[in-house]
Amino acid sequence: MTTPWTLIDWVNPGLLGYRKEFQKLFRTPIEKHGDAVAQSRLNRRLRPFMLRRTKEQVATELPPKTEILERVELPKPQQALYEAVRSTMDARVREAISARGLAAAQITVLDALLKLRQVCCDPALVKTDAARAVANSAKRSRLRELLAELVAEGRRVLVFSQFVEMLRLIEADLAAAGIPHLTLTGQTQKRADVLESFAKGTAPVFLLSLKAGGLGLTLTEADTVILYDPWWNPAVERQAMDRTHRIGQDKPVFVHRLVAAGTVEEKILDMQSRKQALVDALFDKDGGQAGPLLDEAILEDLFAPLGV
Repeated sequence: MTTPWTLIDWVNPGLLGYRKEFQKLFRTPIEKHGDAVAQSRLNRRLRPFMLRRTKEQVATELPPKTEILERVELPKPQQALYEAVRSTMDARVREAISARGLAAAQITVLDALLKLRQVCCDPALVKTDAARAVANSAKRSRLRELLAELVAEGRRVLVFSQFVEMLRLIEADLAAAGIPHLTLTGQTQKRADVLESFAKGTAPVFLLSLKAGGLGLTLTEADTVILYDPWWNPAVERQAMDRTHRIGQDKPVFVHRLVAAGTVEEKILDMQSRKQALVDALFDKDGGQAGPLLDEAILEDLFAPLGV
């Protein structure tokens, strides 16, 4: 909600009040309480200054994009590791909130969620003795199978992850399978050379970190996108998909989302829906109604036991 305030305050200073006023009158009621009245009041104020045009409206020549959500069941050892980490992190978060309150404990919450997400991606990302004892990763195994199928079909694939270390593990799997690949992360030195190599067809698989490769690139040579791990902001994921589903693309695009079933990753998808509802509500004539983004009930849900 801070983005609309920043943009409007630059274009029309004072329309939404000072930042503190906006926080009190709009952001807090809408984000924390899902207040439809406040949302409707904000919409009425913004409507004369906002115009929305979607890609479907302005790029009608684009081929279709199909999104495929694949829930991957964790094997028993990975489930046990997830539960052990979840229980420890849940206790740590509760203690932090009790001592400092939810607002002041956000760093602890984010760190705890990070560790749960790492367990879902691959136990190798979690630097503990218990994690080192878990040899298999369900999502990594499924990715190996999926990439082998797609490459055999002649598809060109973008694989996104937020974790550079995860991309290194995937690199090792591709090398073992004899599948040519390229990688782009924030550490890549000769970025232009890597992009040119992919454009020339040097490799069928392109591994990208979400931050380094999710914006500003045109990769219409690819026709398939794999989102290995979900991110909190749905707009960031859409930007990643749109590296290939953009003007210049002449093939249908398929997007595969790999999500660890029953884990925090499914809860992240729920939060994405709530964030998207907030954005959509800005353009809803009736104001719409989106639930709160983060409160104690949602936090309880994020740290719920596996499958709950």
